[in-house]
Amino acid sequence: MRRSVGTGVFVCFILLLACAVPSLFCQAQQPAAAPAAAAAPVSYKPLTVDHIYSQPGLSGRLTRGIAWTPDSKQLSFFESKGAGKEAKTELWVMDVANGQRRLLLSADKLESVLPAGAERTTQATGLGRHAPAEYQWAPNGSALLFQGPTSLAWFDLKTQAVRTLVSGKETIADPKISPDGQYVSFVRNHNLWLAGVADGKERAFTQGGTEEVRKGELDWVYPEELEITTAYWWAPDSSAIAYLQMDESKVAQYPLVDFASPAGEAEEERYPPAGGGNPIVRVFVAPVGGGEAHAMDTGENPDIYIARVNWLTDAKHLAVQRLNRRQTVLDLLIADATSGQTRAALNETDQYWINVSNDLRFLKDGKRFLWSSERSGYRHLYLYDLEGKELAQLTRGEWEVSAVDAVDEAKGLVYFTGTAKSPLERHLYRVSFDGSAISRITVHNGTHGVNMAPDCAAFVDTYSDVTTPPRQDVARADGSLLRAMNENKVAELADYHLSAPQFLTVKAHDGTPLNAVMIKPADFEASKKYPVLVYTYGGPHAQVVLNAWGGNTGLWHQLMAQKGYIIFSLDNRGSAGRGHVFEEPIHYKLGAQELSDQLDGVAYLKALPYVDAGRIGIWGWSYGGHMTLHAMFEAGVDFKVGFAGGPVTDWHFYDSIYTERYLGLLPEKEKEYRASSPIDRAAGLKGKLLIAHGTGDDNVHFANTLSLINELIEHEKYVEVMPFPGRGHGVSDAPARKVLMNRVTQFFLDNL
Repeated sequence: MRRSVGTGVFVCFILLLACAVPSLFCQAQQPAAAPAAAAAPVSYKPLTVDHIYSQPGLSGRLTRGIAWTPDSKQLSFFESKGAGKEAKTELWVMDVANGQRRLLLSADKLESVLPAGAERTTQATGLGRHAPAEYQWAPNGSALLFQGPTSLAWFDLKTQAVRTLVSGKETIADPKISPDGQYVSFVRNHNLWLAGVADGKERAFTQGGTEEVRKGELDWVYPEELEITTAYWWAPDSSAIAYLQMDESKVAQYPLVDFASPAGEAEEERYPPAGGGNPIVRVFVAPVGGGEAHAMDTGENPDIYIARVNWLTDAKHLAVQRLNRRQTVLDLLIADATSGQTRAALNETDQYWINVSNDLRFLKDGKRFLWSSERSGYRHLYLYDLEGKELAQLTRGEWEVSAVDAVDEAKGLVYFTGTAKSPLERHLYRVSFDGSAISRITVHNGTHGVNMAPDCAAFVDTYSDVTTPPRQDVARADGSLLRAMNENKVAELADYHLSAPQFLTVKAHDGTPLNAVMIKPADFEASKKYPVLVYTYGGPHAQVVLNAWGGNTGLWHQLMAQKGYIIFSLDNRGSAGRGHVFEEPIHYKLGAQELSDQLDGVAYLKALPYVDAGRIGIWGWSYGGHMTLHAMFEAGVDFKVGFAGGPVTDWHFYDSIYTERYLGLLPEKEKEYRASSPIDRAAGLKGKLLIAHGTGDDNVHFANTLSLINELIEHEKYVEVMPFPGRGHGVSDAPARKVLMNRVTQFFLDNL
């Protein structure tokens, strides 16, 4: 669920609201010089579900397809004009130094370059499925590679000529240009292939790949739960390719039934349930010039995870991160790419679980590497030599490094995103190799996403705050603004008189401070009593109390505030942003600590004079749906109404990597699985419950909801269920989303 129920469970709707609010929105908190007169009626344009979930949206539109040219001097990006069938897309480039923009490919030219059928739709939208890259720069900046579903095209910038490198009827995935620019590699028919850039000649790089034994191709669960994005890696000198071989023969095949098919057709999905067979994964290295593939020695136990693979800068050695099935021991192995012999350079252990990262960087000097660890309870950066000796700890404190963005070896600097300022925000920082001179680079309060130039001299900063939709700027490495790239101003928002979310801290009954956020109606009067709608996610790797634009979910909350509801969210223990130490209390007992913290939030609400304690509802999606069920089944006295979207109802149904990470192995932890599954408490339902689920959900299978319905029937309990035929985990297409959220709106209006 990582960014889903697996990272997997649940992160469809994570960004909510939070943070420093401009003084314009804080007047109600300022001391009054005299008794206030009765509040004048607030005049605003009412939000509607149809408008929120239609285009153009009220969050504006970000520039997409942004890519740095290899020389770091320019940025390329797509520019779209028009809407619907009349929309035209062009490829532009901007000179970073002077801001001049020029057309790179016109809409007509781009349509001729992009292989036919490049627009693809997918009904099953599990979060582990990654959309293909739309284009890539050649390493020398002289050409662009464009990808379609079954073909690849090469566009030469000097001659403006387009060549089809690869074409056919079979699906193509994960194309890459070799570091020397001589080849394009790709996955087809479960094998790796190479095509020469000069002549387009194709050849199979691996042989014998099948649906059951994949070579250089990822399965479903690895990208979903380990956040690994590829299954093969070019050596830095283009001499060889390292790849994963994934044997899926022991992995269960789960049928995703097409209910629109008269014949009951189904797509078989390799999905390893908790306690079931996992893919057996091995690492191979094969020379590009031809020759035998060599297996890297990852130990005798095949029931492990190969979490990450990286080449060292000498192109002769490989780093393999091996994780045990319990996910409590992570070994960094250094492998000889020719012989396959390995040695352990580093070992991490954790009594709870280990969260893998993408922070490993080998320095060009061939002697050192950058590593991140949560051994202190917070993820921080360390510098090691190749023998595994710690040379320096670069960051420290009760905050976390969220990601390594770039390493400037020439200047001895590491650029990273972190929470040193506040867990409610994400900022870019830099620190020297010896751990001194740490400094924050991004200036504006809020949440920043960073795309550093290859030479680390500049970066694209995509940021927002709780009252402002995201915008994109180009900044120098020191944070000073070069120029705005896309201000993304949405003037129409002013017409709706949106309420400014207010951040606050709620103390749990054991004294732990918990971050929360509240939205009050724009015409709020403290003398009145208001119903409250609690929004939750509650699970690992997700955070809803954040100083970031809330997107459509945040706008829907504003709609409900306009209708007279207070919106409240609290990040319980187990959620992201406050270090591994804040996650640990959920170990072996999903739902328990989370619900306890949420109930402390409810106790806070009930103590407020303007809250109607008898009218508190709750909703969430994915893990948030799972939490909604716990709340409705176990705390019916506190929650009158609930809406659960795409919920996990029984942890036996969810995938191995995510579930076993937190609940342990079966059958050893059967008791913990039962205690953590809300289905076993369905008899406790007292209030009104609405459930929505896509029948084509490849992440949290529809069986979760069907099993719960059956359990509720056994206890003669009625709930309203909205199945969405063929939709995936997010039920994200506009027509379905409008139908769903209109019903959810009315459901709360009728019952809360």
